[in-house]
Amino acid sequence: MNQEIAAIFDIDGTIFRDSLLLHHMEKCIAYDVFPISVEMELKPHKNAWQNRELDYDDYLYTASKLYTKYISNKEILDVEFVAKKVIEKESKKLYRFTRDRIKWHKKQGHKIIFISGSPDFLVEKMAEKLGADLWFASQYLNDGTKYSGEVVPMWDSESKKKILEGLPFDLENSYSYGDTTGDFTMLQMTGHPTAINPNQKLLDKLRKERVDCNVVVERKDVIYSITDIS
Repeated sequence: MNQEIAAIFDIDGTIFRDSLLLHHMEKCIAYDVFPISVEMELKPHKNAWQNRELDYDDYLYTASKLYTKYISNKEILDVEFVAKKVIEKESKKLYRFTRDRIKWHKKQGHKIIFISGSPDFLVEKMAEKLGADLWFASQYLNDGTKYSGEVVPMWDSESKKKILEGLPFDLENSYSYGDTTGDFTMLQMTGHPTAINPNQKLLDKLRKERVDCNVVVERKDVIYSITDIS
């Protein structure tokens, strides 16, 4: 029996034109779930990233550490309420290229898989919104009422590799889409990889490991495509 073909997508910076975690953090501050002091703690790192003094991967890692710190002991109902607001307001802010690729893959009968470093309660809602067949995300642990402040991450390349190794799909003929080094193994392990708006670290790693990978850059209403970078 032939294995099914999958289309495997990162979310933040690949489908969604930003970070679900960052938007949720901002909304948690706005709804008084997180203290406003979080903004001040993150501000120097955000400024450094905006001034091209800090890599986006490092900025997002710092934000995720703060997020994990402040979600500790927060009520699940409060966090879920804000998560629902984020998806309602932000879920249409998608890259046209990957939005159209999801539609194309569905027409081909491919399974749509989301593997994201964003929190599970956000990824679940985005996956439902966009009709993904399976999804995997960072797990924010809780006791059924409150979050513990512990997290099982899915933002690193090795965690995503373990997920792919356990999936019953024909990876040699499957597709993958990612934008940072956390997505490298997804791109490396599939037969049809595409780096969308890749950062420099990912491009360097793809070249170093000689991964035959398409590159797509979407800016404003223009999509630029490069055949490969190997």
